[in-house]
Amino acid sequence: MALPRFGTDGVRGVANDELTPEVALALGRAAVGVLGGSGFVVGRDPRRSGPMLEAALVAGCTAGGVDVELLGVVPTPMVAWWCARRGVPGAMISASHNPFADNGIKLFAAGGLKLVDAHEAEIEAHFHALLGRSVSDDGPPVAGPTGAGVGVVRSVDATDDWIASVVASVDGRRFGGLRLVLDCANGAASAVAPTIFRSLGAEVHVIGDEPDGLNINLDRGSTSPAALQQAVVATGADAGLAFDGDADRLIAVDHRGELVDGDHVLALLAVDWKQSGRLAGDTLVVTVMSNLGLHLAMQRAGVRVETTGVGDRYVLAALNDGRFSLGGEQSGHVICRDLATTGDGVLAGVQLIDAVVRSQRPLAELSDAAMTTVPQVLQNVRLEARDPSLLDRLQPSIAAAEAELGAEGRVLVRASGTEPLIRVMVEHVDSTTASRVCDELVHLTRSLAGH
Repeated sequence: MALPRFGTDGVRGVANDELTPEVALALGRAAVGVLGGSGFVVGRDPRRSGPMLEAALVAGCTAGGVDVELLGVVPTPMVAWWCARRGVPGAMISASHNPFADNGIKLFAAGGLKLVDAHEAEIEAHFHALLGRSVSDDGPPVAGPTGAGVGVVRSVDATDDWIASVVASVDGRRFGGLRLVLDCANGAASAVAPTIFRSLGAEVHVIGDEPDGLNINLDRGSTSPAALQQAVVATGADAGLAFDGDADRLIAVDHRGELVDGDHVLALLAVDWKQSGRLAGDTLVVTVMSNLGLHLAMQRAGVRVETTGVGDRYVLAALNDGRFSLGGEQSGHVICRDLATTGDGVLAGVQLIDAVVRSQRPLAELSDAAMTTVPQVLQNVRLEARDPSLLDRLQPSIAAAEAELGAEGRVLVRASGTEPLIRVMVEHVDSTTASRVCDELVHLTRSLAGH
């Protein structure tokens, strides 16, 4: 059995192939063994493989002596919210924006927080050891509690309470008179997002709200926004909001059908929150993948930008360390840290539409004013095997490219955390220059890698 590894957000793979019930069971035992706590929370998205992996994960948790609360099909941020409310760790069974055949298990520490690197490494080592025993002919059995020490399982309906908390985040303001289109990606947002926005008074048209276990993210959701763009224009809506399969991402669409990506959402909210005194430390936290245009716009707005590595858990760690209130990723993870412990696409959508309502200006106007995207070129170079020295050998050429681009451009060359790839990104106010410099770095990378 190939032992899966943690990526930037838990374990993920093809369900019943890379991510088997054996893996889920071992991960459950390892998680409760490392994270402890008096209980454990489990939710899932509507993928066909969800109940299978849920049963195995719960078996591992209860075999470790911990009681489990099952939330059923819910958004990832609702799992984190319930963990925070209960003060216990938990897991979300979801592959987020991936196709339906994939699945994953995202873990939360007690209080609904993302795992720190040390805990993640300890859990990974523990569950690999458990898996090794399970496939070994001569490995000893794994002992656990017996009798009354075995954990129990109960189902919990926390949906209404979570919906009420999201609605309450705008302090009684209403979205009356606004026409919105929601794309729920045939995922976990399908049963909750329309209720939230209708409760706030908006007229809501919904697509991608008929999950059947097989159609999650299929031509719908934040990674496939074309259907939402068409629906917004066709219905004459004021805006559209697209979530991914587990509803922790948000991509918006203005009335023209133009995309408003995570960078634009963050820039718009940062300016709005700074003006209202809500932006803690006048600081926005983003990853290295955020567009140069966001950095330039924040300079003009007097907002300090703190940059982290790729992954929303690193953004969250920086938010917690600095006690900041807003951060996220270009991909649409938006963390309103004063309101939630993790990225929440539905909550971010509520905050975005609230800013539109309070400004009495259309989303298109706010988005255009917030930032201008600088042309970006991104290419991947596949390696035969990981080469830790390659980036060091590229550094002189990267420095030369950065010097050439100056303040009007940016270079980012990094190794993928999950595949044998080198990712080369170049931004510049002139798209031709960005393409040329990126091509030169890609050619050099391939040459140094022996291609």
